[in-house]
Amino acid sequence: MTHQPEPLLPGVLAIDAGNSKTDVALIGADGTVRGTARGGGFTPQKIGGAAAVAGLAPLVAEAAAAAGYPSWNGVLTSHVSACLANADLPVEEDALRSALESHPWGATNTVVNDTFGLLRAGTDGPRGVAVVCGAGINCVGLLPDGRTARFPALGELTGDWGGGSGLAGNSMWHAVRSEDGRGGPTALARAIAEHFGLPSAVAVAEAVHLGHLPTTRLHEIVRVLFAVAGDGDAVALELIDRQADEIVRLAVVALTRLELLDAPAPVVLGGGVLASRQPLLLDNLTARLAEAAPLAEPRVVVAPPVLGAALLGLDHLGAGERAQARLREAYGASRRVAT
Repeated sequence: MTHQPEPLLPGVLAIDAGNSKTDVALIGADGTVRGTARGGGFTPQKIGGAAAVAGLAPLVAEAAAAAGYPSWNGVLTSHVSACLANADLPVEEDALRSALESHPWGATNTVVNDTFGLLRAGTDGPRGVAVVCGAGINCVGLLPDGRTARFPALGELTGDWGGGSGLAGNSMWHAVRSEDGRGGPTALARAIAEHFGLPSAVAVAEAVHLGHLPTTRLHEIVRVLFAVAGDGDAVALELIDRQADEIVRLAVVALTRLELLDAPAPVVLGGGVLASRQPLLLDNLTARLAEAAPLAEPRVVVAPPVLGAALLGLDHLGAGERAQARLREAYGASRRVAT
């Protein structure tokens, strides 16, 4: 029988890897945050799962050094709890878990889609639905007996709409068509051009195409969209209305699949677009949700998403409420109820 080596630090290596950024936290078994690190986006769909996981190594080393372990031999900690964007299908989760096992970070490893981390951050147990609207959009649901509700979340190919990338792209679509006459008028055209210091929305598109403007900056258009909508622009308001509708559709389908539509159940909302707490979006979607699922309890998570990964890791270790409370306290308010 092979002896399992003792971890250097009993606890959890929590990883929340999103499209735009990755957070790593080394958590003691008592819920104490020992070390953290932040890096860029996690893109296994572009570079492959093994390479994407290998790219986490500098962040793990940084978090370990912050915890007082600048170098180590053997296994760093008890368990790796990884909540990963672009782990949308079970086969992708399995492949990424295998990649994690090739690194000496945890004695055991679990991988789930990052939306499950959001759900755990906004609830006290495995029951409810979460919708993430960040760079992309996704929804999951979970019951105590392990049943889940999931969507493929592969973009337009699987019927998804919106998220920061989608809102930015649709804003550009309307702005350019407004300028060249194919579409109706919208203040988005001038506002987007002014935001980037260029003469037109077409010039913004050309700058992105030619590589003069990084595509990573397009997410800034979401802020422009909300500002223009706040001034009453009909096109901008329509885009926000459609986003609210999409979020509620996802939540209601997940609630229905899990037979939670007729019972009080949390609907956790997170990701950059929702965590910004824009009233034009939140008021719209909460009104829609109240009509479609009157017993649903919307909650906007404002804590860093890595909290959810860490809580799932403590769950795996069987940590008690005191450890979970200590962890939540370290990350500040873990959730707020949208009103």
